[in-house]
Amino acid sequence: NVWCAAGKGTFGTEELVRRIQAANLRDVVKHPELVVPQLGATGVAAHEVKRITGFSVHYGPVRARDIPAYLAAGMTATPAMRRVTFGWKERLAVAPVEIVAALGPLLGVTALVAALDVLRHHRPTTHALAGMAPFLAAVLTGGLLVPWLLPWLPFRTFALKGAVAGALVAAAMLWWLPLGAVEAAGVALLVVAITSYMAMTFTGSTTFTTLAGLRHEVRRALPPILIAAGAGVVMWIA
Repeated sequence: NVWCAAGKGTFGTEELVRRIQAANLRDVVKHPELVVPQLGATGVAAHEVKRITGFSVHYGPVRARDIPAYLAAGMTATPAMRRVTFGWKERLAVAPVEIVAALGPLLGVTALVAALDVLRHHRPTTHALAGMAPFLAAVLTGGLLVPWLLPWLPFRTFALKGAVAGALVAAAMLWWLPLGAVEAAGVALLVVAITSYMAMTFTGSTTFTTLAGLRHEVRRALPPILIAAGAGVVMWIA
């Protein structure tokens, strides 16, 4: 999204200037004005764009659907056009991005560990496949349930919110799966690690976090997540 791209520098002054020059925009339009998304304002310095290209930058409305009304009003935005919301529908709209990115690698690793479990303990393949259910649930919990319940989950950091949700899911799944104590503990650690990681990556999709805040959370949360995941793998296949 534009907010995230502007924050990390992939949508900013240099990129905008480069695109204007590459498209020879001066030869395409008769007016020297640009409308850029309001949420991209953190990355675009209007005075620099004006100095380099001669185009004046106007920060348009938050939502693309308001652009026609914004232009019809002489590039004047109403308070509603400027208001940023992040309700549950908007949170779920961006959530699939993280799920698609994580689902393949996570399930691939899980399948590999399940195969090792079959070879090591000579268990039926169906046992290993059933054992993958908690991890699929963890991906969906961290990718969908946490964004949906974001305001109501305890703690401020997204990684801890995900860990709480993961612990609840792990408890529910282990009630259903007939596992030994050590194997169950390993599965629980892996589920919590996955949901915590998924929730942490959602930080960059929100409208109220910063790149500095995201980096700070990653530095603090990633080591415990990796430790929990590593311990979980060892305990699961032990």
